[in-house]
Amino acid sequence: MRFSHFGSRFMQDSGVIQLMDDLGDALRQPGMIMLGGGNPARIPQMESYFSARMAQMLETGEFADLISVYDAPEGNYALREALAGLLQRECGWPVTPEHIALTNGSQTGFFYLFNLLGGNLTDGRRGRILLPVTPEYIGYADVGIEPDLFVARRPQIEIQERPFFKYRLDFDALAIDDGVSAICVSRPTNPTGNVLTGEELTRLSALARSHELPLIIDNAYGWPFPNILYVDDVMPWEPHVIMCLSLSKLGLPGARTGIIVADPAIIRGAKGMNALISLAPNSLGAALTLDAIRSGEILRLAQEVIQPHYQAKADQAVQWLSDALDDVEFYIHRPEGAFFLWLWFKGLPISSQELYERLKAQGVIVLSGHHFFPGLTGTWAHRHECIRINYAGDPAIVQAGIERIAAEVRRAWGK
Repeated sequence: MRFSHFGSRFMQDSGVIQLMDDLGDALRQPGMIMLGGGNPARIPQMESYFSARMAQMLETGEFADLISVYDAPEGNYALREALAGLLQRECGWPVTPEHIALTNGSQTGFFYLFNLLGGNLTDGRRGRILLPVTPEYIGYADVGIEPDLFVARRPQIEIQERPFFKYRLDFDALAIDDGVSAICVSRPTNPTGNVLTGEELTRLSALARSHELPLIIDNAYGWPFPNILYVDDVMPWEPHVIMCLSLSKLGLPGARTGIIVADPAIIRGAKGMNALISLAPNSLGAALTLDAIRSGEILRLAQEVIQPHYQAKADQAVQWLSDALDDVEFYIHRPEGAFFLWLWFKGLPISSQELYERLKAQGVIVLSGHHFFPGLTGTWAHRHECIRINYAGDPAIVQAGIERIAAEVRRAWGK
């Protein structure tokens, strides 16, 4: 059977395909410790809230209306109106419903944005998406219709008090030429939990504006919701900024609802892609969160329920790792948000991919760090010395997984 060049790319291995395959395998295999996926925690208060909202929808007949009609291709108007109101009141963003589109999850939204702005451009240039600091989100790597869509820069590494380190954006290495058509950062960053400082973000935004480039900010874990942030933060919005939010990390990954906040010209593009690819986005997430967004209750839930839940989990996971690996040279990227820990085993005598394979054989799924450097050229040992783990799951399972990771790392070093 013959496939197109575009189609054949989906027949090959990639980091995100491996991630989702591992997730499926873990669900089917009893006893598998899944620390590799991106599932959020199951927080009882959030599940109770959404269960009550679903019961209300069933009682009033809203659910029947929900599943019986298509939404508009740019997404449910009531939610977009409520969200614009929330962002105006609470964030000071000068946006209207025409600045907002919903997508079938953030992954779909990034497929739209990267291919709207990168690849073969109408002026004859080939545009690439600049990732100004890597590592970056694994899901970006293979979404371009055109190959080699990304160009990336190494960070500066700042060693902090044991066991922490932090990546810093290296502005001296951030040359921007005519081949760059957009800039993208995640904040907080998946996989590292890094949060660009306010100064870094301000400088990056000014740089994008001066080059007349859109700045895409992947804010799936950030402020104002789900607010999985462990540092103080205020997120700006300007016409050149494309802000991407998500309902997944509220506890609704299965509802597949991403949110794009951008200039109306970008929204028209996303609307058109929604219409042509899927007719309309999923309606369930919009229905489940409409009242909370309209009333502002979503902010209270994010601040009082979601954020402290993950903060406690992060602190506990760091302590478990520090205890289990006290005789090994390792570092943890300072967790400033999201729900991942990025572990750096400096001088690891095996590659992070081999460590992943050994751990999988021991019943523990992590993610090898080398997948998280799309667009970065050249050799760099650091990219093969890191793994990502998810600490959102059941504490006993996370602790057991950390103990097995520590044992396998010691074996690699012959300890």
